[in-house]
This record gives sequence, C-alpha cells and structure tokens, in this order.
Amino acid sequence: MTRGDNVPIEPVAGRYELAEKIGTGGMGTVWRGYDAVLDREVAVKVIRTDVITSARDAKELADRFRREARITARIRHHGVPQVYDAVLEEPYDQLYLVMEYIHGTSLRSYIQPSALLPIPWAAAMAAQIATVLSHAHAIPVVHRDLKPANVLVSADGTVKVLDFGIAAILRPDVPQLTRLGIPMGTYQYMSPEQTRARQVTPQSDLYALGCLLHELLTGRPAFDGPTEDDFVEQHRHSRPTLVRVLRPEVPEDLEKLVLELLAKKPEQRPSDAYAAYLGLLPFLPPPGSSAPRSGPQLTGCPDPTQMYRRPNAPRPPDVLPRASAPALVLSPGGMADTNFKHAVADANRKVDDLLVEERYVQAADALQDVIDSGSADLGARHPAVLALRKKRAAILFVGGDYRRSLPEFDDLTRAYEVTEGPTGNNVIHCRRHAADCRAELGHGTHALQQYREVLRLVRAKESDISQIAIELRRSIGTLLAGEGDVTAAREVLNPLFDDLCVLYGPNHEETQEIAEILRYLTNG
Repeated sequence: MTRGDNVPIEPVAGRYELAEKIGTGGMGTVWRGYDAVLDREVAVKVIRTDVITSARDAKELADRFRREARITARIRHHGVPQVYDAVLEEPYDQLYLVMEYIHGTSLRSYIQPSALLPIPWAAAMAAQIATVLSHAHAIPVVHRDLKPANVLVSADGTVKVLDFGIAAILRPDVPQLTRLGIPMGTYQYMSPEQTRARQVTPQSDLYALGCLLHELLTGRPAFDGPTEDDFVEQHRHSRPTLVRVLRPEVPEDLEKLVLELLAKKPEQRPSDAYAAYLGLLPFLPPPGSSAPRSGPQLTGCPDPTQMYRRPNAPRPPDVLPRASAPALVLSPGGMADTNFKHAVADANRKVDDLLVEERYVQAADALQDVIDSGSADLGARHPAVLALRKKRAAILFVGGDYRRSLPEFDDLTRAYEVTEGPTGNNVIHCRRHAADCRAELGHGTHALQQYREVLRLVRAKESDISQIAIELRRSIGTLLAGEGDVTAAREVLNPLFDDLCVLYGPNHEETQEIAEILRYLTNG
C-alpha cells in the first residue's frame, strides 16, 4: 500500500519510514526516511522489482543485493555512507538497504566551465576520492560507476562516494551473478575495458577518476559526443583534450597525472589508488596553511582543502543566521491562511504522536515542512509560522540538539521583539531558552549574561518570586556552582532557598534540591 507520491504506508521491517524519494538509479530507488527506533534520518535503497520475471530472477537479485550490503558495510571509511541494515525477506519482491543519510550536494553542481574550481580544490576532491577507492580496492571491490552524480560534497568540504551497488568482489571463488539487463556503468566515465565488457579491475576506477579530475580542472568532460557510441569510440581510441590547452595555469605534472589516469591500457595507469593520491599530494595545501583568497567566486561550494589544511580539526562554531527580512503577510481568513491552518492541524497531530514515542528528530522535520510552506504562503513573520518555529525549537532542545535549537531561539527573539517589544512573553521565553542552550553547549559566560538579562526583565515585569524568575535564579545559581564560583553561587542560591521555603515549604522537592546544592558548596 502507498499514499501520495507513492510513499509506502507501512514502515520497512516495522521501523524504517520512507519520507521522500531522493534518487533513482539502475538498481532501484533511494528514499530519505527515518529509523523509528533510533530516531534518526536514514537513506533507504529499494531494489527495482520491475526486472523480476521469475523466482530465479528474484533469487539472483536478492543475492546481488545481499552482496551489496555486505560489500559496502566492509568499506570502513568516512567517505562511504555507513550501512545500518539490509532487509531481505522471501519472496524477495521487496529488498531494502538502509544506510547513513548524507547531507550534501552533488559534485555535478560544482563543475561549471564559467566558474572553475581553484586547482587545489580540484586536487583535494580527487585526492579524497582516491582515498576512498584505496579502502574499497583493499577488500577488494571495484566501484565501476564513479561519476559526479555518485559523489556528494558535504558542508565541511568532505567528499562522500555513493553507490557501490554495482561493485563486484574480485575473487575467483565468488560466483558471477546475472546482470538482468541492468547497465553496468555510465558511458561518459567508462574505461576502455568496461566498454568491451572485459575484466574490470581497480585500474578501471582510476580511469574514471581521471575523467573526473579532467572535468574538475576544466569544467568540461574528458571526452564529448552526442551519442553513446561516440563516447565509447573516444574512450577506446582518442586522446583527451589536454588540460593545459583548456586551462594553461594547470601545472604540467598535474596534467601528466590526468593523462596517466586516462591511459587506454590498465597497466599504463598508476599502480593503485594510493599512487594516484601521491600524484595529487604536491597540489594539496600543507597543514596549517590558509584558505586561498583568490580565484573565482564559487556560490555555496564548500572548501574541500579544509581536511588537508587543518587535519582532524574540531568542528568550527556554528554561524548563527541573521533574521530574514519580513515577508508579505496575507490577511487572516485568506485562502492561503485557511489551507495553512489545515496543514498545521495535520502536522501537529503527527508531531504529537511522534513525541509520545520520543522521536524528536522526525517531529522537528515534520514541523519544518509546514513551516516552509507557511513561510512561502503567509510570510516568515506570520504569527502562526513563528509559533510553529518556536515549537520546533523546543522539540530540538528536548531532543538534545542544542546546536540547532540555539540559532532558532535567537532568531525568534529578534522576530518577537519587533511585534511585542523587549518584555513580551515570547521574547522572554525565547531568550531564556537560548540561554539554556548556551549553558548546555558549555558557553557559560554568555549563558550567565543572558540569564541575568532575562531575569532583570522578568523582575521589572512580574516579581522576583514568579515561576519563571524562580527558574532563572536556579539556573544562574547552579551554573555558577558548576563553574566553581562558590561565593557568587551562594549569593544567588541562599535567598532563593529562603524564598522557596516560604513559597513551597522546606520539604518541597525544589527546596530540597537547592538545599543539597548549598550543602555541597559548603562541604566541598
């Protein structure tokens, strides 16, 4: 059974829910989904069933798919998506491979003749791919379909090589499986031996790497032609256009490496992926060097040299987004507003069910979908959109994702200040939770400053013993205690303890909690 957009209703294996189709290839369809047990995004590859015409075909496809899962799971490198699960159940009419979901952009997006990559960037991308291939070839397994569409660039510039699904283990004791008419590679990047259906070796992947490197440096494919036959003929017999003819500033040795990778005979190519990496090494920036300041402007392209310039560097601090400009807001009661209310009601029902199961990641994503549509239709500062964003930020916080909830609370604070002023309830709520996020992330100084600012606003608006004031005073005191500032912590917690004794009595849970902290501060 399926719902709209052919999304199956029933979870795969009772736990993997398919959300949206993200790609289709020769072996099947890839979906973005969720693991309901571990509350995380996953990628689910669904084997094609239209090629199954008999029980024998089904068994061969199941064997092939099982092998794909096992092969990919054995490639232990961060440049290959991790395999989580393989679902193969007779009669094999549906086969699923559950993998790590990668957030990234196809390498194809960054290959443009009008905006060439800086030479170190092209070398860095090729070097990362060579590193992945070295780990795969050691198993040994050949990718067979290396191309820009099978390479993703993550936000931090790391490269991920996808789809080892048509790979074959290079061992004589492994029986060959029937191809079932499924194409084995992409003709623009096929080695000459692949075009002749001869034995494929790791050198075949190096040839495809040469095609990629040529394209990364020049923005143009190594060979070109209107038909598949034209490409096949050129792969077999033609010399590629020299890189330095298309881009004279490319170093001669780098052009020489491209030609070695594109040699017609496998034995004339580099001996292995490690040798290819060594050939790229002189063109990579050394550790400690700065990012290049010259070259074309690359819209949104992450820096792939980061991992070489700053190896094993910690994650950089997140850049907090600025509040976007107010968009057009339609009048209440309009068609867009009515449709949005229905969408919100549906989303809230779904989110409430997910929260019961503590599936915070999926709940936050479900709200993001309706937030995006509401922002487009009603404006980013529509009250209902802001309320949804506030709920989503709270869900992220409860789920422990403080890095994502912090910029949301900061931006919501700015948005609500426009309509409510600095002492509005929503402003105070969002500023307080932004401080909570900073405290959880270890930004103690900034968190204390923000807690105190919010407490000052609350005292002016309400009183020192309102519920939120009590919570803020407790947060300030415990944070000071945690940072070892015993004197300042006592100055906050002693009067708080006295107030709690009056409000709730000395035996109340909250009173006893503060008493315990004070005893700890006294006794060390």
